[in-house]
Amino acid sequence: MERKDFVSALEKQIEPNILRHSFAVEACMEGIYDYLQAQGRITANEPAKEDWKLAGLIHDCDFGGEFKAEHPARTRDMLAKYGLEISDTVLNMVKAHAPELTGRQPSNLGEWAIFCVDSLTGLITAVAYVYPSRKIADVKVSSVLKRFLKEPKFAAGTRRTEVAQCEKPEGLNIPIEKFIEISLTAMQGIADALEL
Repeated sequence: MERKDFVSALEKQIEPNILRHSFAVEACMEGIYDYLQAQGRITANEPAKEDWKLAGLIHDCDFGGEFKAEHPARTRDMLAKYGLEISDTVLNMVKAHAPELTGRQPSNLGEWAIFCVDSLTGLITAVAYVYPSRKIADVKVSSVLKRFLKEPKFAAGTRRTEVAQCEKPEGLNIPIEKFIEISLTAMQGIADALEL
């Protein structure tokens, strides 16, 4: 099963704004993985990079249609509808993005990454929208950081407490400014897919 097969299923099942969010999380997961790998922090116990990316891509796949009310418990059901399967490793990362719904607390770097970055993508998108150009290429880390730290009413749905857990030593252990930079850079790299 290739990425295009998953994308095709997502296009049929979820709204375009959720699809763009899914692309954003996928890109951020790759960016976070690459950053941690460059630091020598990806051990043999960690999920593979492709698993990180796939989890990011499909984490909201059941947030639409007949499955929406039970998101994210219906991830496998939604994928099966289109003849797609995922590993337990990927499913656990999907579950970890919403521990309050699944009971799955993040237990490896991949799970921490999706938990922390999920809500950040919306804030970054919102910052891009308030720029005159409405282009993510023009967004600066300092702008995102300022709105994250000092303007709690901006993109009020952002789960700032969850995003800030990127700094936890037992988790990603990435300073919030660096975490924002990694995520913003990743999203800027797929600006066309995000329509930003």
